[in-house]
Amino acid sequence: MRDLLVAVQTEESDCAREQTKAEQDVDQVRQRATRDQQRLDSGAVTSPKDLENLQREIVSLAKRQGDLEDIVLEVMERRESAQERTAELTERVGSVQGKIDDATARRDAAAETLDADEAKAEKEREVIAATIPADLLKLYDKLRQQQGGIGAAKLYQRTCQGCRQELAITDFNEVRAAAPDTVVRCENCRRILVRTSDSGL
Repeated sequence: MRDLLVAVQTEESDCAREQTKAEQDVDQVRQRATRDQQRLDSGAVTSPKDLENLQREIVSLAKRQGDLEDIVLEVMERRESAQERTAELTERVGSVQGKIDDATARRDAAAETLDADEAKAEKEREVIAATIPADLLKLYDKLRQQQGGIGAAKLYQRTCQGCRQELAITDFNEVRAAAPDTVVRCENCRRILVRTSDSGL
């Protein structure tokens, strides 16, 4: 749309120059016709042939002036049309730019919120990570890299919420028999399983 606006503005500018040139041409012809008429009226030209030529030139200049005035009117109409389109497109571009600015402001605000949330989560993670044994944290980080950012998953009703696969009965029985502080893993996706009261154990 901006390209279209630039094209219309260029057209309007071209018409303005064309109008100025045509108006100057009209003024030159009008001035010459006025001078010729003054010579004719003054009686300074006495030769019949010169008088005839002068009259013929005045008629020719009048026709030329009329033609040029028609050109001025045509150019003025084109310029006015271009000005109207320029005003319309300027308004539309302004409206679109307003929406872009609004969306940009909302995006930036959302990004700031996300950055703040991320910083908060990082601090919370550091506090929690300090309470977890180093070898378990190392295993978790390794699994997180391998499994698309999720290294541990909740065990819910015998189903691993990481891979959404139900544990085989033998695997489930092993998890059930494991001590509460034992690290148990899903046999399907190898994520660490987090046991809760909803695990179905």
